[in-house]
Amino acid sequence: MPVNNPSREEIKKILDSAKTIAVVGLSPNPNRTSYMVSEAMQKAGYRIIPVNPAADEVLGEKSYASLTDIPHPVDIVNVFRRSEFLPELAKEFIRLDCPVFWTQLNVVDENVFKDLSDAGYTVIMDRCIKVEHAILK
Repeated sequence: MPVNNPSREEIKKILDSAKTIAVVGLSPNPNRTSYMVSEAMQKAGYRIIPVNPAADEVLGEKSYASLTDIPHPVDIVNVFRRSEFLPELAKEFIRLDCPVFWTQLNVVDENVFKDLSDAGYTVIMDRCIKVEHAILK
């Protein structure tokens, strides 16, 4: 099954209603794409929850070792890890009970897309959340 992302209208609704974004692979290095994208989303008003076992804090927020360590609700999980990590991340994501699984550019796994979509989750793959937000403002 090829990846068939939601329409731009649906993505706009998701971004308009979301308040908290957990970012898997968020680097504390300001020169990394994950940092720059997350910082832009934070400045746009979203709460960013870093998920990086090697960092204590990123962008002024406590960092968690895994998705399942996050103690509060999350609206979007945004993934900055390579595609080969998606099957394991999808298992963690399901236990988090978050409605939206989003992967950044060039991060795709058709089986994960199908499995999560079939389970009723919204899945967006191979799209930059910052770009989508800028386009849909």
